[in-house]
Amino acid sequence: MLIKLNSKIISVLPIAIAVNIACVLIWLLNITDQSMPLILGVIAASLVDLDHRLSGRLKNIFYTVIAFSISSLVTQYFLNQGIWFVLAMTAMTFLFTMIGAVGQRYSTIAFGTLVVSLYTTLAYLPDTPWYINPLMILSGTLLYSFITVTVHLCFPNRPLQEKISRAFVALADYLDAKSVFFDPDDVEHLSQKQLTLAMKNSQVINVFNECRTALFYRMQDNNRYSYTSKMCRYYMSAQDIHEKANSSHFDYKTLATQLKNSDLIFRIQRLLELQAQACRDIAQQLQKNQDFQPHFRLERAISGISQSFELYSQQHNASPELVHIKTLLDNLRNIHCQLQSLSQPIHEPEQRTIYSENITGLSKILQRIGQHFTFQSPLFRHAMRLSLVVLICCSLVEYFHLQTDRGYWILLTIIFVCQPNYSATKLRLKQRIIGTILGVIVGSLLPYMTSTLEAKLAVVVIASTLFYFFRSNNYSYSTFFITIQVLASFDIMGFDIYAALLPRLIDTLIGTALAWFAVSYLWSDWKYLQLNNVISQLMKSNANYLLYIISHLQFGKGDDLKYRIVRRHAHDNATVLSTIISNMNNEPKKYTQHLQQGFELLKLNTALLGYISALGAYREQMQKLTQDVYFLSEFYPIAKKIIELLDKMTTLSAVQFDDLFQPINISIKNSLEQNDLLSSVFNMPMQQLNLIAQLLPPLYAAIPQTATQTIQDNKHEITST
Repeated sequence: MLIKLNSKIISVLPIAIAVNIACVLIWLLNITDQSMPLILGVIAASLVDLDHRLSGRLKNIFYTVIAFSISSLVTQYFLNQGIWFVLAMTAMTFLFTMIGAVGQRYSTIAFGTLVVSLYTTLAYLPDTPWYINPLMILSGTLLYSFITVTVHLCFPNRPLQEKISRAFVALADYLDAKSVFFDPDDVEHLSQKQLTLAMKNSQVINVFNECRTALFYRMQDNNRYSYTSKMCRYYMSAQDIHEKANSSHFDYKTLATQLKNSDLIFRIQRLLELQAQACRDIAQQLQKNQDFQPHFRLERAISGISQSFELYSQQHNASPELVHIKTLLDNLRNIHCQLQSLSQPIHEPEQRTIYSENITGLSKILQRIGQHFTFQSPLFRHAMRLSLVVLICCSLVEYFHLQTDRGYWILLTIIFVCQPNYSATKLRLKQRIIGTILGVIVGSLLPYMTSTLEAKLAVVVIASTLFYFFRSNNYSYSTFFITIQVLASFDIMGFDIYAALLPRLIDTLIGTALAWFAVSYLWSDWKYLQLNNVISQLMKSNANYLLYIISHLQFGKGDDLKYRIVRRHAHDNATVLSTIISNMNNEPKKYTQHLQQGFELLKLNTALLGYISALGAYREQMQKLTQDVYFLSEFYPIAKKIIELLDKMTTLSAVQFDDLFQPINISIKNSLEQNDLLSSVFNMPMQQLNLIAQLLPPLYAAIPQTATQTIQDNKHEITST
């Protein structure tokens, strides 16, 4: 707990220092009337604080200040201008939401810019000169930016270190989920284990993507720092460990039955658990900024499992599963070697390339945004939904003249609560309401506890810091502290705090109700379920992944960067499917006809990725295979037919699928019946093709018929046109 706390403290240092300085300035200069926009400027800047190298941070600050200036000035100009203000807010909401299509960096700054426009309305006072609010908000933004750059100079590697640490924690959870497959006393719950593994795999891929982006920004400079190279090495090792752990070589139920009376399967499970603990140890050492030292039990477990396998192979030398067990153990030894390598210093770090889809240039940015101008895009639906709600809310505030009553708290609630999908919005609604109610209750006691300006400013500092501390991991707490901060700010500005309590609560309830209505009835997710497109992309990415591995096997060489890209795309698409199924599971009544098939598809795709990954992990042992005429004539034609079937799977009718699958099945059976093949080194890759092929019929059956029918109908329409 202390280790995590230290990391969190470093992350909240900028806002804690910035709000402290702002409150000291408010006290020294006696500018209590301008305290709210100044503090809100600091908070807005913290919302767009992105991890980057120094030059990247300065560039982000430059763009942020420009965006905040335009947003605040435009909002201030159109305030109290009726329909023009409504139209301006609606247009900004739609524009800033759609900018999120470009990437996370643009999305974060755009959201912060939209929040600044709302902060400008909330801090508005009729008697204050027009330029004061924008000036104070920008002053708070620049103050926070200066502090965050200073903190970055003191702890330049901490954010990257934290991401790599989280990657190894996620990897440890994945290895633990994998280890339960080797429990011979629990073979009946294999389906649930596969679903759990799929969810853990999604978490690993999401954290890996964060690490890749952070490394990409830091490695853009020609001068690569040694610590960045070290973290890149850790990231590459984590990827290699995941590839080996993701590999599947057999049916786990069959293996557990065969090995249930042998200590080998228990040793495999124990070794995976020890390797998971080693990954957690690496994460902790990174947090402590110390070198990793593997536990002696890990080496002892490797030695024990080797002896156990040698004894088992002597007793079962005719077993066809021996080659697969040996390949599994080779992968576990490879994971062990990767863990061992991280404990050894590298004097000449290997130059590795990090790839990230970084969109640059105005034409490409506009093209990417234009691709989302369709109701099939969740982002476009979210932008339309949010814009319409903003239009309604602003119109109500203007019509009923609620500006001076802080009616725009409703709008602020909507912007923060309304998420792109129903499940996330539903969770935010509950957390927002709970946090606000508790904040109002505690806030009502503030006049009794803070009778002096110094005490009120101290409450603002503490509440703002804790708001940021809980912002990403507990939204209820975050809402609770920002409510207290707002009420304390009202008290500092001279407003009656008790007059603000009930409106704050009512505005929150109205805002959450409007957000719920928007995601439930305005272009609802379940009316635009794109499961067919997701499955099509998933199958094509699996086919590309297998194609690259087969090409590497055939020609004996391959580009490691390209391999990692196609592998990541396959896992990214699997993560998209996992996220969709998870969201569907939160609303089972709305997705009854798709949910069961979705779970089955998720399990089968997890198994398929495991079988393909096993071939990928084997690609380095290709020297003998590329020299054998028999292998070339048997293996590659079958593999290419499987790739073609995977690529076209969602477009095939049942008859077409059967016509393509039967020749593959017959060819594999004929190849496996060759005695010389069974006793050669070619058994493993051919068996992997057999495992992949046997998954194809249930995989095709799990694809919703609406998916194949929709794609076929689209093709018929195009043909007739």
